[in-house]
Amino acid sequence: MRYSKLFGKTVRDFPKEEVSINAKLLIKAGFIDKLMAGSFTLLPLGFRVKEKIEQIVREEMNATGANEMLMPLLHPKEIWNETGRWESAKEVMYQFKKENKEYALSFTHEEIVLDVIRKKISTYKDLPIKIYHFSTKFRDEQRAKSGILRGREFLMKDLYSVHLTAEDLDKYYWEVADAYLRIFKKLGLTARIVEAAGGVFTDSHTHEFQVLCDQGEDTIFYCDCGSSCDCKFAENKEISTVKSGDKCPKCNDCKIKQSKGIEVGNIFKFGTVYSEKMGVYVTDKDGDKKALHFASYGIGITRLIGTLVELFHDDKGIIWPKTAAPYQVHLVSLQGNEKADKVYDELLSENIEVLYDDREIAAGQKFNDADLIGIPVRLVVSEKTGDKIEWKKRASEKSEILTFEEVLKRLKV
Repeated sequence: MRYSKLFGKTVRDFPKEEVSINAKLLIKAGFIDKLMAGSFTLLPLGFRVKEKIEQIVREEMNATGANEMLMPLLHPKEIWNETGRWESAKEVMYQFKKENKEYALSFTHEEIVLDVIRKKISTYKDLPIKIYHFSTKFRDEQRAKSGILRGREFLMKDLYSVHLTAEDLDKYYWEVADAYLRIFKKLGLTARIVEAAGGVFTDSHTHEFQVLCDQGEDTIFYCDCGSSCDCKFAENKEISTVKSGDKCPKCNDCKIKQSKGIEVGNIFKFGTVYSEKMGVYVTDKDGDKKALHFASYGIGITRLIGTLVELFHDDKGIIWPKTAAPYQVHLVSLQGNEKADKVYDELLSENIEVLYDDREIAAGQKFNDADLIGIPVRLVVSEKTGDKIEWKKRASEKSEILTFEEVLKRLKV
């Protein structure tokens, strides 16, 4: 992509009204645009990051045997009344009336997916069912001040599974938990599985995936496990039975630490409660009628974008991990574009994703924009480099002069 043709370029000043790092950098670097509090447009650069994250998530979900589909965002009141959540979740739902009928905008999809399943399932032999989608969610967030981390409208991957037995559900539940940890690791994140309250989803405790971060809104108490301990105890402050400095109640050896955290995923086991309320039953091989065991599993896609920026940045701008970066390299032309055009075309022919700054502006502005945007590798073509190319990693101050073949070899690794 030629930067001169890209819609949504860097802006001169940081948005004054924003307090979060992710909003300041993503808006200034041209990844998102703010429509109103809690509602953002993903501009082309931001959309590419979203696509990279979604593909990592998709591959891991497919590996668990799940099928991808897409469910509606506009829901009738009747479907929510079946579980009683029209009233119990009223504080977070956007509800409205149109032509004497009442509707809600999706804040989650448990009721909708169970309605689909009960229409399509014909025998216990169809079980287990594992289905997921990427979709927009709407929640009446009262604290929409954390940029793309906490939106009133946001993108989410939600997976749902139904099983004949609690044992089978439990097995898949932890299989998905392992898949989540792999997803976050691929994005350069270290996530902890944290026990938490169920909120508007369930009365039981659930599990969150928290990335420790000073800018996080949650407070986490966790076991300060050393190399000889692998207990992995962690609780959200909202349900915590411990405080900082206590002995770990699980291993009874290590000390409890306290940290802020950003929730990047969550998983919920509902048992048969929702299935019983919505009449989702099958007859098993012995002829007995069984309510299905149900669970849901969520990852905030746009929240992950914000999390990456909160964790990976410096005073110059964003530092994207390679797996989430919108492009692999940022090519900068300093004096005349003929040679740079050739490098650009050759990189494209090798299937390298390139953002090419072909603008006729000062070199300093090009370098500042490259640092702000944060693509992992910057390549510079100029008279100084001759028939070679300057290579510099975004997270490093060191630069090298390489041949095109050497550049290509590094990019292919």
